[in-house]
Amino acid sequence: MKKMILVFLFINAVSSSYAQQKTDSSSQKKTTMSYQDVYSVFITKDLKASKEFYTKWFDFEIVFESGFFILFSSGGTKPLSIAFMSEKHPSSPPSNPALNSKAGVFLTLQVDDAKSFYEKLKKAGLKIYYELKDEPWGQRRFGVIDPNEMYIDIVEQIEPEKGFWEKYPAKN
Repeated sequence: MKKMILVFLFINAVSSSYAQQKTDSSSQKKTTMSYQDVYSVFITKDLKASKEFYTKWFDFEIVFESGFFILFSSGGTKPLSIAFMSEKHPSSPPSNPALNSKAGVFLTLQVDDAKSFYEKLKKAGLKIYYELKDEPWGQRRFGVIDPNEMYIDIVEQIEPEKGFWEKYPAKN
């Protein structure tokens, strides 16, 4: 009987300790990062041309500018940011060389009305690289090339063709 009581007390102590640890760990709040902004920085050979292109054609506002770096914001209710840095910058973080047409990167700007934006840019004289098209996966889009040879994909989300995404199920 003494052995049973000792075993019972041991099991009770262990289970109480486990329950307390579980309560302690679940009551601890998970700490998360508090981001102020997230943006890509593109290395460029021509910072001035990038500045002129993004402010003239896309109405980006300059948030910060130095002789080797420009941070842009789209403004509006949900501002988005992008930045360009001269390849001759003094801060020299470990990074790739300046953008070019073989860089394997493009920038997507999602808009409410791609057709209106397309017509506005075309009428104003911006060379359109990819003409306005409704894509079967659910985007109305067109494209331009920036001074860095980077493709800019301007898209509006629309209804995809019936059955399009069923051909491409997510894989686990």
